[in-house]
This record gives sequence, C-alpha cells and structure tokens, in this order.
Amino acid sequence: MAKIDIDSLSIEELAALRDRAIEKLAEKVAARQAELEAEMERLSQYGKSSKKVAASAPVAKKSKKSEEKKNDLVTEPIAEAA
Repeated sequence: MAKIDIDSLSIEELAALRDRAIEKLAEKVAARQAELEAEMERLSQYGKSSKKVAASAPVAKKSKKSEEKKNDLVTEPIAEAA
C-alpha cells in the first residue's frame, strides 16, 4: 500500500480520502456481516440459533462514568490546527 503524505493534501483531497476510506470500511463490514450470517446459518442446524443464545446471555451494565466519558468524547468540538 502506498504511503500518503497527509500534510501535503488539500482539504478537498482529504475529504475524498475520507470518503474512499468510509466506502472501503462499509464494503469490509458488509462482507464480514455476510460471513457471520452464513456461519450462523450453518450453526443453526445444531438446534440453537446464535440469536437465542445471545438473547439469553446476561448483559453487563455500563457504569455511569463510562457513559459520561463516551458522551464527552462525542460532544467535544474538534480543535482546529494552528
């Protein structure tokens, strides 16, 4: 994979790079999802679907502090480069 000098790219080039990265990630996510669905289908022949197992498994609760930190990360504005 060729290295990209991000510092030398214009705003438009950076936006295009971001868009290409998002597209590639979406493709990979879709491919992985198809793989997992196929695996679930194969496993369902054994009597228990993974959906039933996942639904009956206990779910750990997140602490209030971790939720607050997550919210802080989402709402903080991105600092502009000088």
